[in-house]
Order: sequence, then C-alpha cells, then structure tokens
Amino acid sequence: MTGGDISFYGAMALGALYGVGFCYREKGLAGLVIKTGSTALLALWAFLAGGPLLLVAALGFSSLGDLFLALKGESWLKPGMAAFFFAHVAYVALFWGLGAEERTLLVLAAQIVLVFAGAAFLRWLSPWLGEMRIPVFAYTAVILMMGAAALNLPPMLWPVTLGALMFIASDVILSLQLFKKPTDVPAGTLSSLAVWCLYFGGQALIAWGLLAMLA
Repeated sequence: MTGGDISFYGAMALGALYGVGFCYREKGLAGLVIKTGSTALLALWAFLAGGPLLLVAALGFSSLGDLFLALKGESWLKPGMAAFFFAHVAYVALFWGLGAEERTLLVLAAQIVLVFAGAAFLRWLSPWLGEMRIPVFAYTAVILMMGAAALNLPPMLWPVTLGALMFIASDVILSLQLFKKPTDVPAGTLSSLAVWCLYFGGQALIAWGLLAMLA
C-alpha cells in the first residue's frame, strides 16, 4: 500500500468518524483534530498522487479553514472564511483552466441560474449578516465563480462538478446556521450532518474526479 493509498483511506476514515460522532456536538479538541485531519489527508493524497498544485492548495486552505472554524469563539469565523476564500480562488483558477473551450447554451443557462439564485439568497440573508456583510458578500462572489467554472468542466469531470455544487449546498446550510439561527439555539443534528456530508463528500469528489483523470 502506497503513501497515497494510506492518505486516502485515512481521510475517508476520519471524515466518516467526524460525521458519525462529532459534527453535531460542541466544539472540542478531538473534533478539531479529526475534522482538520480529514481534509489535510485529502490534500496529502492529492500531493502524493501528483495532482495539480492548485488542487493541493485548495485542499490545504480548506483544511486551514476547518481548523479555524473548529475553534471556539466567533473571532475565528473571519480567518476561517478567509482560508476558504483562498481555497475557492485556487479552485476557480483550476476549473477555469480545465473548462471546455466552447460553452453550450445549457451550461450558460445553468451558470445564470446559479449566479442569480446565489444573489437572491444573499439578498434575503443580508439583514442578518451585521458586521459580516462585506466578508460574506466577498465569499459568496468567489464561491459562485467557483460553481460557475465547475459547471463548464468537460463531461468526464462530472464528479468534480457535482462535488463543487455539493460544496456550495453545504455553505448555504452553514450560513443559515451561522446567521439566521438564534445564537442561543444549537445547530440541529440533521443540519450539521448535512453540512459535513455535503462539504467533505464534495471535497472528496473534486479530488477523486481530478486525480482519476490523471491516472
């Protein structure tokens, strides 16, 4: 078994463990290590498998974002968002370079629907954002760019497109938890599971789809 195989199976094991036993619980050291380790091992897997450096960077920044968001206190939210912002910048550059040369009408329509739906959701959410309005606006812009770029990927990279859309869906649910839910009400178990499964599953699909193309 190669180092890449160990990294992949380790990432899957930690991702499953975090989903089953930690994602819906109060933040703690064990959850922090497991959560951060799962995405860090995805980054290591991509690196050892000879994946694009932009993929490794995106997964690495995502792991850093996981670390910040797993820490207690609202002061870690902005650094976490910043780390994920750079992860999406890397994904945008990566997907843009791999995108189909000719964009079909179906892809264009899907991109328009995605952008307008994201803008409408952001407009609806904005009254609850407070001082986080500008960071959330910037983050939303880059994640919608990432999604639009993923929609233009060749059909053979459908797992990457699906993973990118899952990532966006997880952020939609997470934003409702962070900004719409009263601060004294804990996040629900089902919504926490949905956020983690969509996020980690999306990241794994993106990595797997890109590395399978290079195999």
